[in-house]
Amino acid sequence: MPDNVNETAAARTQGEPVCIDARRVYDSCGDKDCLSDLPVYLSDASQALIDNAVNVRIRNADVLNVMLDIEPVPFNRGFYSIDITFFFSVTLDVYSSPNTAPQQVEGLCISDKKVILYGSEGNVRVFSSDMTADDYDTQNTPARSLPTANVQVAKPIALAVNVKGKKPCHKVCHKIPSAVLQQIGGNISERGERVVLATLGVFSIVQLLRNVQMLIPSYDFCIPEKRCESSTDSPCEMFSRLDFPTNEFFPPNVVENNPDNGGGCGCGCSD
Repeated sequence: MPDNVNETAAARTQGEPVCIDARRVYDSCGDKDCLSDLPVYLSDASQALIDNAVNVRIRNADVLNVMLDIEPVPFNRGFYSIDITFFFSVTLDVYSSPNTAPQQVEGLCISDKKVILYGSEGNVRVFSSDMTADDYDTQNTPARSLPTANVQVAKPIALAVNVKGKKPCHKVCHKIPSAVLQQIGGNISERGERVVLATLGVFSIVQLLRNVQMLIPSYDFCIPEKRCESSTDSPCEMFSRLDFPTNEFFPPNVVENNPDNGGGCGCGCSD
């Protein structure tokens, strides 16, 4: 060990190796999916509007929740199958008659996805405890040796919507979380004359991670160098610190947004 504090500080400046517990990404994949003709599940009130509508348009889409299930792949050690269920909210503009303002309704779309990634192997069980305020420290549930699956999803692109005659079977085969169900009115209608089919564009990244001990160079602690500014009661003083929004008045053109587009093919290709 260093004899004094100065030697310790010098070692950190030169990159003293330290051991940390971190989540390492063992494998990942990215996808660009066009999800066509997803049934839009609606509440009873929204379904009644759709049945009497003269036109329906899609306005917006968003990700409400994602559920994941991970299992080892048989006879392929170190690989895992990840079953992903996406829950999307879809906002529809419903026109009850020509030349009238639309009514907005919220619907639910569900889509499944399966990927196989490498997550290495582990034969240990992890035990840990967390401090709880005003209570005894309790033991956490032991974690299995499976890796952790993460999914990152960008905001979906609402591409199209079609309204067709209702199919004989329109029941939901997925278990829907109650918080998701509340977003569309608390229930899903199993009656109605018409079904709405939405097409969404989705960008996603799936990762498999494990907690590992890694040796990394440590240079110093992250000490803040900026003072915290206290809030002020003067709205004009706060407004004076904001930059002028030049881009709002003079939107940048394509070349300014993407300098590589000037003169080339603009698709990341080379001559």
